[in-house]
Amino acid sequence: MYIDNISLKKSISSWLLFMFWIVSIMIIVGGLTRLTDSGLSITQWELFAGFLPPLSANAWNHYFDLYKEIPEFKLQNYDMTMNEFKVIFWWEWIHRFLGRLIGITFLVPLIYFTYRTSFKKMINLYLIFFLICFQGFIGWYMVSSGLVDRVDVSHYRLAVHLMIAFIILSLILWNYFDLKNFNYPEKNINFNLSLFLLFAIYVQISIGAFVSGMDAGTIYNTWPMMGSNYFPDDNNISNLFDLSAFSDPSLVQFLHRNLAYLIIVFYIYILFKIHRNNLKRLYGPIHLIGLFLIIQVILGIFTLLNGAQIYLASMHQISSIFLVSSCIYFLYLNKQISN
Repeated sequence: MYIDNISLKKSISSWLLFMFWIVSIMIIVGGLTRLTDSGLSITQWELFAGFLPPLSANAWNHYFDLYKEIPEFKLQNYDMTMNEFKVIFWWEWIHRFLGRLIGITFLVPLIYFTYRTSFKKMINLYLIFFLICFQGFIGWYMVSSGLVDRVDVSHYRLAVHLMIAFIILSLILWNYFDLKNFNYPEKNINFNLSLFLLFAIYVQISIGAFVSGMDAGTIYNTWPMMGSNYFPDDNNISNLFDLSAFSDPSLVQFLHRNLAYLIIVFYIYILFKIHRNNLKRLYGPIHLIGLFLIIQVILGIFTLLNGAQIYLASMHQISSIFLVSSCIYFLYLNKQISN
């Protein structure tokens, strides 16, 4: 995205930075909505009607009555009080409100900046807006999976919902970098190495969504062993090669653990290549990734050891935002050098 007007360029970059942070907050709130089992508290789509929260006792009773009709209440929360319902309702309402806010605060400035420049220059940002709208649909598609025959949403749909959020975040950050004047290094590593590192972390986040969606973090709360063995006691290695492995909580936790180890090994390989080739201007970006990778692993271990305690689990997800962002920065620098 090339913008001649310096003032306009600064305004667009400030707006994109704001959108990056509000989407980050949305991801954090979404994680807390899942951790507090709040995602099914609003059982209707309500694109516009739900913009305001319940403002009367009758409105609260209406939402609570709708919630009483789904399996989560009938099979799991049948003794829930109105005050307890309000707690999970507010998490889901805030999550949906942020979604609407993101849509509005992205679309209105986008139209204005398009008027000031051209549609052609802003087409990348229209793609992001399309993903934001699509994310709203996927969010409801996810919620609908928990309204009929189960007490939780589909972990597959949860993973798709989370990955689209991270893709939106990544694209916003990438376009923000396009508007900044970096002091680019003169040499780089193979672009595909930095791309594969980011891809591996995306996959790890998706499997993390499986762990969250199936509450797989509440079992095998030991490390580095899973029970008395490295491989989970309740499974056979042959089961790893079956698609049903992605619906087995202990195997999903095993995959999440071991992909983290592989990512660390691959990171060390990239780090070694950078230092061996004396690419000093890449030292900072690659070390930043290493810092967030270490934080992410440590938080993951403590989250596991404490049975997916909500604050630790949330911090684990927050650190993934910083990890992905540092990888996007590293990828962007290498792409610019390659060009």
